Amino acid sequence: MQTASTSDLQRIFQLQQNHHLQVGKSTARERIAKLNRLLDAIMRHRPAMKEAMYADYGKPPFEVDAVEVLPITSAIRHTRSNLRQWMSPKRVPTPSAFLGSTSWVHYEPKGVCLIISPWNFPFNLSFLPLVSAIAAGNCAIIKPSEMTPNSSALIKKIVAELFAENEVAVVEGAVETSEALLALPFNHIFFTGAPSIGKLVMKAAAVHLASVTLELGGKSPAIIDETADLATAALRVVRGKFANCGQICVAPDYLLVQESVQAAFLELLKKTLHEFYGGDALQSSSYASIVNDRHFNRVKSYLDDARSKGATIVAGGQTDAARRHIEPTILTNVPDDSLLSQEEIFGPLLPVHTYRHLQEAIDFVNAGERPLTLSIFSKNKKNIHQVMAETRAGGTCINHAQLHFYNHDLPFGGVNNSGMGNSHGWYGFEAFSNARAVYQQNHWGPSELLRAPYTKFSEWLLDVSIKWL
Repeated sequence: MQTASTSDLQRIFQLQQNHHLQVGKSTARERIAKLNRLLDAIMRHRPAMKEAMYADYGKPPFEVDAVEVLPITSAIRHTRSNLRQWMSPKRVPTPSAFLGSTSWVHYEPKGVCLIISPWNFPFNLSFLPLVSAIAAGNCAIIKPSEMTPNSSALIKKIVAELFAENEVAVVEGAVETSEALLALPFNHIFFTGAPSIGKLVMKAAAVHLASVTLELGGKSPAIIDETADLATAALRVVRGKFANCGQICVAPDYLLVQESVQAAFLELLKKTLHEFYGGDALQSSSYASIVNDRHFNRVKSYLDDARSKGATIVAGGQTDAARRHIEPTILTNVPDDSLLSQEEIFGPLLPVHTYRHLQEAIDFVNAGERPLTLSIFSKNKKNIHQVMAETRAGGTCINHAQLHFYNHDLPFGGVNNSGMGNSHGWYGFEAFSNARAVYQQNHWGPSELLRAPYTKFSEWLLDVSIKWL
């Protein structure tokens, strides 16, 4: 990995600062051409993406296609199909008191943007915001994670093939590089990562009053009530939790299961795990490893802490430090003071809690920070409505987990501790755009009469406006 120097960062930033107004004048046709080049490059480098992710942490090639390539290619196709409509001025009504005028919203680029992407989905979470930044007519600097060096190097190669530095550039480095970038006066910062780092990003952005989109994480729950299709719920929970070895911000962090179906549901979870990964998940070619030793030790410490405090291992629990492997692990009787209950897990450990009445589950969720996503598995419309009405979350899946991420017509984002702002599709275009209000006076209107010197007539006209307009 070639770490960019501070002078390199300043040079690239200044190049983009000098060029962003020109880029901002690009037409829909020109922006779509850029997106088409990016789509061709993603397809061309698809085998290399699989190799890079396998080298970084043993990510199965199928998962690279499913959660790295597919979201990017579908986002590009969705964006280019809608971009002309998104870019067109949006006429809005004008009050009657301002007859003789028209009003509209003009979406203009924010300018020079910074995209800081994480290690768990390096291609997905670098290129998805880049698609939105290009669509909105911006320049961008991407800082991928140093924890996945092979993937980061390939991201840099792809971008260098397509763009000049004065439009889009990739810089590599560790924490010091991110800090140096955050000291620059970007117009918008798009960050994906942990809430604790999101706070630092927001603090740095405040110095320059830069707008931010923060895609964070937290403890996302899944509620399984007594009416749920348990077999289907088990399949969807296992797939949503243990893909990418549990290193997914929208993965269920813990389950809340109605006590009358807990025993049956636990058996179905174990059965599904065996169907997915065989008798020994640590030997499965469909199962990734933990990204590095630090995160392996972190997740293992959560497991060891839960065991020491009396948690029950229902399935899994085996670890292999040499290969940074931790089995898909299901636990019950996890104490509230354990690390598993207190910290975002971001690994293949799944605590299962029980509840008697649905209100108990809702209260449990509301006692913590607002999650990035909340899932509910139920056939009872009343229960679904109650969960939706009495909880707050960035997004919700009903009878599934995570799939809202793949719908580019839905906003994706968190709330408070789990994030700020939205992305994907129109919402990503909007995040990288400034909605500029435009008012045009076409000819004389009655508002001209509301001026000094104030007369009885002008007072009467203002009174009418206050009462009726």
